[in-house]
Amino acid sequence: MVTWFVTGASTGIGRAVTEQLLARGHRVAATARRPETLAGLGHADLLWTAQLDVTDTAQLRSVVEKAFAELGRIDVVFSNAGAAAFGAAEELSDEAIEGQLALNTTAPIQLFRAVLPHLRAQGGGRFLQTSTMGAHISSPGGSMYHASKWAVEGFLESVIGEVAPFGVGITMVEPGTIRTGFGAAMSVAEPLDVYANTPVGQMRQYLEGAGNLTGDAPGDPARVAAAVIDSAGVTPAPRRLALGTDAFEAIRAALTTRLAELDAGEDVARSTDFPR
Repeated sequence: MVTWFVTGASTGIGRAVTEQLLARGHRVAATARRPETLAGLGHADLLWTAQLDVTDTAQLRSVVEKAFAELGRIDVVFSNAGAAAFGAAEELSDEAIEGQLALNTTAPIQLFRAVLPHLRAQGGGRFLQTSTMGAHISSPGGSMYHASKWAVEGFLESVIGEVAPFGVGITMVEPGTIRTGFGAAMSVAEPLDVYANTPVGQMRQYLEGAGNLTGDAPGDPARVAAAVIDSAGVTPAPRRLALGTDAFEAIRAALTTRLAELDAGEDVARSTDFPR
């Protein structure tokens, strides 16, 4: 039996992972902003729940301490809570910008900092972070969402080397679009007329239509959840886990294009060194 700590366990990937873990006989510390949304999971002997707003750092640390104190060893921490804000950069309110970074960037960083001393003390563990294919690509209207995900991946890239000596592995989970309620929960800024006939306006029309980013998405939440769970048993920990054909193709195209752009600037890059 393996013990997981999951944030954002009430819906989407977090819910699917929690349900599958319990069905497999594993123990889960499931957290959510509204703990009543965790009702119906069953498996009372395997389930530990707590109310948690991950943007409240003091509460986050308290819940982490309580979970480790009451459960003992926690093998896998799944940092999954997150949401998206949509709007052109100048359409977004200050509050939307601060909230996006607080939820998608600062909260995972603080969660990692809270659990790390426990993982070190027990001789290791895994930290899985829900990211997105949008950590490699970008789209008009998604500037702050992409910024928040690129930022948290930059943080994790750095600390991978810091914590490897302690047996702590890190995986960034990068799904494409999945048939969950993620799109419906998106925060959308008030529009400015000037963007109506731009790519931002076109994306806004799509979001307001039947697509809603996830309604016709190719990703299967159950298969995504299974892949996330299975990744925790892979040694060494995969640095990144692309999930979905759309994610694989988009990420590969982005990396290929970026490499070609880098190669195109090779002469200029080398020209700025002191002469030999």
